[in-house]
Amino acid sequence: MITIKHLSKRYINPDGTVFEVLKDVNCEIGSGEVISIIGPSGTGKSTFLRAINLLDPPTGGEILFDGENILAKGYPLNRLRQKMGMVFQSFNLFEHLSILDNVTFAPMKLRHLSRQEAEEESMAMLRKVGMAEKANAMPSDLSGGQKQRVAIARCLAMHPEVILFDEPTSALDPTMVGEVLSVLRQLAAEGMTMLIVTHEMKFARDVSTRIFFMNEGIIYEDGTPQQIFENPVHSATKAFVQRIRKAVFEVDGPDYDMLSVRSQMDAFCNKYHIASKNETISSIVDLVTTKVMSTAYPFTLRLTYSELSDITALDVMKENIETSPLQTDGVDRQVVETLRSMCKEVVEESTTRGFRVKFVL
Repeated sequence: MITIKHLSKRYINPDGTVFEVLKDVNCEIGSGEVISIIGPSGTGKSTFLRAINLLDPPTGGEILFDGENILAKGYPLNRLRQKMGMVFQSFNLFEHLSILDNVTFAPMKLRHLSRQEAEEESMAMLRKVGMAEKANAMPSDLSGGQKQRVAIARCLAMHPEVILFDEPTSALDPTMVGEVLSVLRQLAAEGMTMLIVTHEMKFARDVSTRIFFMNEGIIYEDGTPQQIFENPVHSATKAFVQRIRKAVFEVDGPDYDMLSVRSQMDAFCNKYHIASKNETISSIVDLVTTKVMSTAYPFTLRLTYSELSDITALDVMKENIETSPLQTDGVDRQVVETLRSMCKEVVEESTTRGFRVKFVL
């Protein structure tokens, strides 16, 4: 469907220096493929999408769409806009129009449908994304997740051949991410061709047919989800997909600010979309600090989340001891059993500096 050859994009800074965002991007995209584009911030992922649909025209290279060079002089942009839809991270709904009018606007203007035809099709698209009951509402009445679903319906109303998604969940509250990803999963199952810039690693692994790992302005690695996440070729790819997020707290005494710890752990869970585990984490921290380690200061609490494995763990580490804190005399056995019941697994292991208990959630 799309062939991209030697695509580049440069900006000239006010001081005359040249900043090259895309250097030499080459790829082919087939009909029905779902391609997730991942990589560090600032490596040209969003610029790549905007260059493909000419919102930010490339500096050099070729883009062939259905066999036609869309960079050729005179290529009709209206035709491209109809065949290639785009969903942005910031929704971009018309705030003065109802939800239904937001969706009917482009089909009436560009596809020249009558209002009745446009409304019938638009209602079908709103039903597809679960937003039909909000047809007469205004954008200000909706949550972020609902706005993004309307933006997807608006895109679908143009009957595009391919849809570009530029970090469609990045502006959402973590509790709303799932509803948007559910719609994308549905579109993928229906065979819609999609390119998705995303930081949702689990989603990318589960839904994509291919992954582009972008780094330093190029497609650094292109492969199946299994290849990219389990057997990456380049060390930069491996380092990115295996990244582990962590928050570490050195609890040095009974007066340590545990309210701050809980607040920071709550923020951590929200940031990495594991808010559903926050209550369990808080309960474990409470039991550990008041019932297990209350006389064992100092000790370290470490909350980790692996994007690759989707595993969350809370580590309790104590230096200069040889046995598990859970086996210490004076620790209530009922408390230990309660802790074990709250986890998938509890790992007790000695380290070079002491002992660690890992509560795997």
